[in-house]
This record gives sequence, C-alpha cells and structure tokens, in this order.
Amino acid sequence: MNHGDVRLPAFFPDATYGSVRCADSADLLGCRVQGLVMNAYHLLARPGAGVLRHFGGVRRFSGWDGPVLTDSGGFQLFSLIRENPKFGEIRKNEIIFRQEGGDKLSLTPEKCIQTQFACGADIMMCLDYCPHQDDPYETVETAVEYTIGWAERCKAEYERQLSSRGIETNERPLIFAIIQGGGFFDLRKKCADALKALQFDGYGFGGWPLSSDMRLAEDTLVYTAGLMPDDKIKYAMGVGKPENVVKCAVMGYDLFDCVIPSRDARHGRLYVFDGDCLAHSAYYILNEEHIRDGRPVSGVCGCHTCRNYSRAYLYHLAKSGDSLSHRLATIHNLRFYAELMERLRKNR
Repeated sequence: MNHGDVRLPAFFPDATYGSVRCADSADLLGCRVQGLVMNAYHLLARPGAGVLRHFGGVRRFSGWDGPVLTDSGGFQLFSLIRENPKFGEIRKNEIIFRQEGGDKLSLTPEKCIQTQFACGADIMMCLDYCPHQDDPYETVETAVEYTIGWAERCKAEYERQLSSRGIETNERPLIFAIIQGGGFFDLRKKCADALKALQFDGYGFGGWPLSSDMRLAEDTLVYTAGLMPDDKIKYAMGVGKPENVVKCAVMGYDLFDCVIPSRDARHGRLYVFDGDCLAHSAYYILNEEHIRDGRPVSGVCGCHTCRNYSRAYLYHLAKSGDSLSHRLATIHNLRFYAELMERLRKNR
C-alpha cells in the first residue's frame, strides 16, 4: 500500500471521524497499530469533502500517516433509517438521508467512491445494502441485488477516478466489495459469484457477524470465507472480541476492525494475555482489590501504560473521573490487539 506495508492478519482500530477516541497518532504508533478504519459518510458530513480536499486527504488533516481503510458509511445510514424511517429511505440508485436540521444527503455509489478518493484512502469499500439479521428472505434478496448493482457502479467510478487523476497501477488504492446475503447461503453465493466476476482486491463479510442471541455466526462466516478467493484479502468486518478474532483468523480471515479496544477501555475493561499463547482474560480498572496493587496491568505487555503505571494508579484515575485513565487504558488495549495479531501471524 502507498502508506506502509500491512502484515496479515491485521486489526485496524475504528477512527470513525478521523481519530481513535482518547489516543493520538503517536500513541497509535507506540502501540504498533498498522492501520485505521475511517468512515466516508461521517467524514463527508463532518468536516466535509471540501475540507479534506483542502488538506489533501485525512493524513495531513489528522496527523496519521499510516494506511487508512475507509468504509462507505452505508451501515450507519441503514441503522439510523431502520431506527426511525423519517431519517430517510433506501432507493435502488441511492440512499437518501435527512440530517439533523433538515438537510438532505444523497449517498450514491459514485459519491461514495469520490469521497474515499478525497480522503486519500489506501483501501476503499464499495457501498452495500446491509440488511438486518432478522430480515426475511425477500428483503435480503433485494439487499443482494442492490449490493451487486452498487458494486458495479463503484468499480466503474473507481476506474474513472484512476484515469482522471492519472494514478498509475502500482500506486492505486485497493478496492474491496462486500458479500451480503444474511444467513441464506444461496444468496451469499449469488452475491459472491457476481462480485468475484468484477475482480476486486478483497472481499468483506457483510451483515451481522453475530446472531440474534449475540453468538458468533460461525456457520455463515465459514461459508462466506470459503466463497472468497484465497489470493484476495478476506475482511471480517465488525468482528472485534478477541476470542472471535481468533476464531475468524482460523477460518481464513485476514483483516478485522471494531470499536471494542477503545470503547471497552473507556468502560474500564482491559485485556491481558494469560502467558505466551492466545489465551486471555479481562481486567477491570475499578475493582477495589487494586487500590494498593503496584503491578502493571500486564506483566507481559510492553505498552506505555504497563511500563510506567500501576494498577493502583489506574484505579485512582478512574475513581477520580480523570480522563487520563481513558487514554492509558486505550493505549493498553490497542497494544493488546496489535500483539494478538502478532501471535496469530506466528501461528499461521
């Protein structure tokens, strides 16, 4: 990639608006984070494509100089529209979204790709229709048809952008498509076959990776991974719990992203390895047993937090409501996930 090599499997923390909550670019580099996931829709809404173009993309704007994957933002729009239909509607040619204040946003496959070029993304995602996990067959079938049609338009706009910008083949960003189909294997295959014919650089697992009872949808994930070409990157979108990342890596997935490292850190939940293997457990900052605990969060972690601060100090910060506790916890969790990927790479 243009902004650094990525060793697979890899975990990209979510930096939805151009930042990982409570951590700056120096923190990310210290944790050995390989890349970030940013959201094209949210960046289109704020700060806007004009600002991004002014700065030449998200890197100069945000201070992060490494690889960036931009998601289309379709998932977020579908979630908001499902929650309240007054927010917009899904049409065959576009998604109409009514923002706060009454402004109307039209998100088309073409605008999705144009925005991602404005961001300067290393990996771009096609716009896709993400149905809910409980939607009936007919709704999921429509989602697959829209996803295939939108992918065709995204690929065409991608080629136009490469041509108009004079981007050489060896300098081009990668473009991924997303395989939808819910839990219906025939629709998953239909979607995958159509997308593979368009020849993308990678393929994402679309939809909900968890079942309605919050268990990992292992059968669907395994089946979908098998539909993806082995010489392309396989992206388990939204899979984030460490144990689920490990399971999906065994299935053949190469790339992961989620808000869990930073979100759990802000809630005082930190992950620690139990020895040198993949086994791990959770540590809670606010457990009173740590009031006088001089140990680091983890004795096998070399992150900034574990090198410099005790469990007792983290407890004190959290109990005092000091936001420094969020930063130090986030640093530890980000390093845990980076090391989890390093251990998975050794086991492949």
